[in-house]
This record gives sequence, structure tokens and C-alpha cells, in this order.
Amino acid sequence: MTAIERTELFIAGEPRASVGKEYYDVHNPARPNELVGRAALATVDDINLAVEAAHDAFPAWSALSYHERAEYLRNIAKVLTEETEEVKERSKLFTREHGKILRETYMELSRLGDRFLSVADLAERIATPESYRAPPFDTFIVQQPRGVAALIVPWNWPLSILGAKLPQALLAGNTCVIKPSENSPLAPSKTLEIIGSLLPKGVVNVVTGSASKIGDALVGHPKVRTVNFTGSVRIGKHVMRTAAENLAHVTLELGGNDAGLILQDANLDQSAFQRMYLGAFSSAGQVCMALKRVYVHASRYDEVVDGLKAACNLSVVGDGLLAGTTMGPVNNAKQLEVVRGLIDQARNAGAEVVECGTIPDDSLYYGGGYFQRPALVLDADPSLSVVTEEQFGPVLPIVKFDSEEQAIALANDTPFGLCSSVWTEDSEKAKSLAMQIEAGYTYVNGHGPMAQDNRAPFGGFKDSGIGRNLGIEGVLGFTESHAVSATPGFFDDPKA
Repeated sequence: MTAIERTELFIAGEPRASVGKEYYDVHNPARPNELVGRAALATVDDINLAVEAAHDAFPAWSALSYHERAEYLRNIAKVLTEETEEVKERSKLFTREHGKILRETYMELSRLGDRFLSVADLAERIATPESYRAPPFDTFIVQQPRGVAALIVPWNWPLSILGAKLPQALLAGNTCVIKPSENSPLAPSKTLEIIGSLLPKGVVNVVTGSASKIGDALVGHPKVRTVNFTGSVRIGKHVMRTAAENLAHVTLELGGNDAGLILQDANLDQSAFQRMYLGAFSSAGQVCMALKRVYVHASRYDEVVDGLKAACNLSVVGDGLLAGTTMGPVNNAKQLEVVRGLIDQARNAGAEVVECGTIPDDSLYYGGGYFQRPALVLDADPSLSVVTEEQFGPVLPIVKFDSEEQAIALANDTPFGLCSSVWTEDSEKAKSLAMQIEAGYTYVNGHGPMAQDNRAPFGGFKDSGIGRNLGIEGVLGFTESHAVSATPGFFDDPKA
């Protein structure tokens, strides 16, 4: 029998029980009756302790040079990228609590270290101040950390998303209080405890539990000076309102409804359809930058439908720990209900819905897991909810267009603006169309995490959020610019 895990809070360099000494249960979405573990249920008092610990650690941490902080990040990266039995076991735990297939959880855990390393390599660029050496003043401009950073991550790719926030905040000189999602807290908490143990006490603190009970206490704490949140539009707006009470800086990444434009000249070989499939259905479609709407030139429509059907029909939906599984369950019952509701609404409106792939005998293996086969909504009416809303699950609408102008209009007809893709063999056309799409990132002949350059900034337009993660912009987002001016030549005087 698999052991039931238990995770604690991590505050001031130590794992500890919550003030209330309570825990909450975490179940396996592939087998909802299976208890995976229990996570500490933080209280408002725990939030206060975590923020105070981060606040107390801030002066010493921020006093280090960028290069000194970068060495801490490199040491963390070295530990996180080690291939050990413990990492494999933590990956299995991650799959059991989240649902995604084991290959994806192992990739997420191992690649977290790569993000620490790439951020450490930015130290030299950020450490070099901008300067103006001419009358009427000599001025130099440095970046200073804000203080305590509250980092809030969702359940879908918690460690990948954390890798777009935490090393950036640390290199900038901030200390952190991190709240993982209550839906997948176990493996992330264990990983963060490892990271925290490699840093001075209080630099990284972790609280788990109900967002409705502790979220406002964290975001609205007067000693939290910057908030970086990834999640829904509704909650993101609430976070912004709450943080505004203290004029705390806010970065929001709020998901999207990404459009892919397949042009008349697109190369639609088997490899292209595999990239589309991965862009749309990796992690059961529960990816903020997933391909969520396909717009295809009418002359290539049948070809695209046939190619995506073939790719989707290879799916085996089931327990992510089993070797033959290529897609795990939806993470929770509420999200599965949303996805199935969108599919049912499309069917009821007369759209053709094709569900692909296979699910092994549910009653024999899984006992009511949250499974949904990849679904294609064919020739979808643009007004359907499955087109206009973020599905966040394994369903993909396909819509025809007749002209590129129409395709751009359809792609931009959304309150979201996170990512997009253009599929064409014409490089100039790809650049031209990309510049017309209202999105923070455009992929060419690919889509999603496997097509993304993590050296570039990531974030969205419109309801997809404000600010940027990743890239040097992601580090600068945790700083304030500080200008210092004096009369010409003053800084050249060694006595000054």
C-alpha cells in the first residue's frame, strides 16, 4: 500500500505545523477515493508569521550583490537537476495528486532547476547600472528590490509557473511567501522545502491551505510590497483590488483563449499535427498557453480535421502512473463539469463533436476518475461558449476562415490576449500577422510550452493580465528604478 504523505508549512527556514494544527486531504483525480496525502491548513496567524519571517530576512538578503544571489540560484539549480530516486518518487507523488502523466511531472520537476540557472545568468546585465554622464548632471540608475513578494501559483503547472516567478524575485533581492494551490500542494511543498533549505532562513516561506481563508491576508498584508499571481480573471481582479489597499505592485497572468491561425500555405505533415496536438492537449489541455481555438483556411479545413482526428485517436486517457497512458484526468470534479458543460452546449447547438482516443475500463481500473477524451468541435460557430471561453480542458473548436483579415478579426474577438500561433511557410507573412494579433506571445508553426523561448518575456494583453514573467523583464518586474544625480564629475571624485 502506498504511504499517505503529509506536508507542513515552511516558515523561517523550518517545516512546521500550522497554528491551528489542522490538515486537509488531497485525493487522486484518477481515483478520487484514494487519499494521496494531507497538507497543512494555514491560518491568518501563519500568514503573519511567514510575512514577518520574510520581512526580517529582507535586509540581509537584499544587501547581497546580484552575483552573490546568483550563486545561491546556481546551487539550487544544481540540486534540482540531480537525477535521484527521491526526484522520481516526488514525480510519482505529483502525478498522484495532480493527474498529469508521469513524463510531464518529471519534466516539470527537473526543468525547474534550468529556470534557476537561466535567471542566475542575468545577474551581470542587471548589476550594470544605466548612466548619463553629461551636463547638467551625472546620473546613474539602479534597480532595487521592493521587499516581501507574495507568489501565488495555480494547480495546473505549479512548479513551471513558480519557475517564472521565484528565481526572478530572489535574484532581484526580494524575499518570498509562496502559496501553492490547495488542489496540488504536496510535491510543490516538498520541492519548495528543498529550495528554502538552500537559502538563508526566511528568504523563502511556504503556506498551504484555502485561498478563501488566507488569500486576502497574504495579498493584503501591509508588509507585502509586490504580488505575482497566476490564476483566473475573476480572482486576479480581486487580488488587484486587495493589494491596492497598500499600493503593492501587482503582476497578473490570468490565462487565455489562444488562437492558432492555419494559413493556406501551411505545411501540414504528421509532425505539424503532432505539434498541434501537444499544443492543445498536453496536461489534458490544462495549460494557460494551450492552443484553444483553431482557425483554418477553408481550403485546408478537411485536411486539418483529419490530421487532428488521427493525432487525437492515439490518445490513451487514464492513470498518469501507468506506462500506456498518454493523457491523465482533469484535475478536479469542478473543472471536469465545466469542460463537459461546454461540450454539451456545443452539441445541443447542433455542432458536430468528435471525441477521440480511448479510456480503459473505468470501473475496473479507476473507480470514477475525472476522465475526458480529447474532443474536437467541428466547424464551430464562433459564438459558441467553447470558442469564446477558456475551456482549460481537452476540447478544441475548429473554425473556418476565408481571408487573413477575417482570421485576424476572429482571433482578436476575445477579451483574452495571452498567446497565439501562426502556421505558414511565409516568414514575412508570419511576422506581419503576428504583429496584428493582440497577444503577448506568438508562436510560428508550433504552440505552447514546447515552442516557447523562456528567455523572452511572458504575459498577456487585455484580460490575460498585466506585467510580464520570464526574461530579464521578469526580474525587473520585482524591482523599482532608483535614480541618483549629482553635478558633473562628482562621482569621479574618490572622496565623494
